[in-house]
Amino acid sequence: MGAGQVDPNRALDPGLIYDVTPQDYVDLLCSLNFTQNQILTITRSNSYPCLTSSSDLNYPSFIALYTYGAMGIFVQKFQRTVTNVGDGAATYKAEVTAPKGSVVTVSPDKMVFGKKYEKQSYFLTIHYSADENGTNTFGSIIWVEDNGKHRVRSPIVVSTTIEVWGS
Repeated sequence: MGAGQVDPNRALDPGLIYDVTPQDYVDLLCSLNFTQNQILTITRSNSYPCLTSSSDLNYPSFIALYTYGAMGIFVQKFQRTVTNVGDGAATYKAEVTAPKGSVVTVSPDKMVFGKKYEKQSYFLTIHYSADENGTNTFGSIIWVEDNGKHRVRSPIVVSTTIEVWGS
């Protein structure tokens, strides 16, 4: 599952991009409790230490997880930074479709870029109820440029956790 079908012509002019560095991926591995030896095996380099531990990778998708059988209201907050790679100044407004049973807020819900390569950050917060059946629900955020040229879509998923590594 991805953010949709790729249009090769539009992929050459995306409008906004989500930058990520190798160290960002290492920080994600650190948050998943990978050892330095495991990280060395993956990166093949000693230059990526566990300086910080962050599971909030600057990636153009969002997943809010809860434990199967959990009850109550949960809140998950994400921060993302985007870079304007369009032709110059641009204004984008957020259009949100919340996953069923969730409330999604974006702040700011409008980003005004003064020039090409300018970076801006936003927060996306998901308030959701655990589903006793463990149902996955889906939504999206679309950053729409005022002139209609660019539409930058990111999926939002609310899901139960899945045991991957065994007990």
